[in-house]
Amino acid sequence: MKILIGYPPTESEKGTATLGQNRQFQWFSNPCLIYPIVPATAATMLKDAGHEIIWMDCIAEGINWEKFIEIIKEEKPDLFAFETKTPVIKQHWKIIDRLKEKFPKMKIAIMGDHVTSFPEETMENSRTDYVLTGGDYDFLLKELTDSIIENERPPKGIYYRKGRLIRNNGEFKLSHNLDEAPFIDRELTKWKNYQEEYNISRKPYFYIMSGRDCWWGRCKFCAWPRMYPRFRVRSVENVLDEIGKLIEKYGAREIFDDSGTLMTGEWLRDLCEGLIERGYNKKIRYSCNMRFGVLKQEDYHLMKKAGFRLLKFGLESGNQFTLDKLDKGVKVEDIEKGCRMATKAGLTVHLTMIVGYPWETKEDAMKTFELAKSLMQSGKAGVLQATILIPYPGTKLWKEAKKNNWFLFDSFDYEKYDMKEPVLKTADNDPKSVASVCSKIYTIFMTPSYVYQRTKKSLTNWDDFMLNVRGVKAVVGHLKDFGGKKKRS
Repeated sequence: MKILIGYPPTESEKGTATLGQNRQFQWFSNPCLIYPIVPATAATMLKDAGHEIIWMDCIAEGINWEKFIEIIKEEKPDLFAFETKTPVIKQHWKIIDRLKEKFPKMKIAIMGDHVTSFPEETMENSRTDYVLTGGDYDFLLKELTDSIIENERPPKGIYYRKGRLIRNNGEFKLSHNLDEAPFIDRELTKWKNYQEEYNISRKPYFYIMSGRDCWWGRCKFCAWPRMYPRFRVRSVENVLDEIGKLIEKYGAREIFDDSGTLMTGEWLRDLCEGLIERGYNKKIRYSCNMRFGVLKQEDYHLMKKAGFRLLKFGLESGNQFTLDKLDKGVKVEDIEKGCRMATKAGLTVHLTMIVGYPWETKEDAMKTFELAKSLMQSGKAGVLQATILIPYPGTKLWKEAKKNNWFLFDSFDYEKYDMKEPVLKTADNDPKSVASVCSKIYTIFMTPSYVYQRTKKSLTNWDDFMLNVRGVKAVVGHLKDFGGKKKRS
């Protein structure tokens, strides 16, 4: 089969769509295009199986609708598979229908967290042929193509049509052995198009996933536990072998492990020791997502010795009652302690936080701002990002919001889930004011105390200096995206 994998043109006056490998969608004026690991694995897996693969990420490659149609006319793929998210699902329904009008013989498969929550909705509102549910849609897409060739029923987890009826053969199963997935063919998937992330210090850099997805997997706002209700992790040897290949073949200088939360305990210690024994710690820097309250000081020191550079932590809120409501499983004091231990070991802390909780007032949101400001200005954290709370359909928070009538609009107005405006009511009935704290958080980067701390740490390292230069551009972009103004506080 000839299979087209990627992203169709997804356009808006609001900015550039961030679809690949992104847990929270946003239109960006200064886009950060993250390498889409699972679709890229699917492309590699299908190529290894003997299929002809066309990788076309129209967002990353700047391909408009007219050019997109020209390419399909020329290539004549048998199947087009792509990932979607809530704010663009209606646009993608229209795209599917336009493609089916022009190319009725081309099969179309769609996947992602939104369609995992509501598969029948997409089948009913578009002419798509298949909806793949669950997060292992790389394995599932391979199984689908096998079933098409053998003229058999699609496997479990796939919705399909039989005449006028919508069918499926049962719930998806996360039973795949992740070590059996091939190492991604980075040339096939055009890795050079994904080299402009502001928060990675050295190029070339590469994304990997050692686990799917987060071993905690209980945060109410996160959509990915819908796709990965069971955590699995690759073997340490398998991960190290992939890193070795990226170093040898592509000259990798930095790795970002985008598992929802990196595995800890013995697995993490074995990874660190393996990085040291193989000498990779002298060739690359390693960054990852991590949780507060799970590592000891000796863990942070070992990670630093192994070549780790940055740890991305979900701070989420400076209010304990919010952390408890989210089932975050951490204490506010864990946040400060974790930042202190990580920076003591020489690691950079990247904080992520959210505003717009329906039970918080603006005063509550400002406590999150003050906590972030204190950590950043004291040097206990180096980078941050803030977002407006989005209760993605199918999450525990979305269900709670519907039950409690928290939505500011119809919960099925999906295009409004894009962080351009508040989604939920707030405790003081002032959602726009609370949302304004999001842009205020970014002004921390402009304060003299933070600038001093950041400059002091980067004067002796060119990579870190250039990282700061790119960071200024990103901050200006974020202020524009959230409608904020640059000011000192």
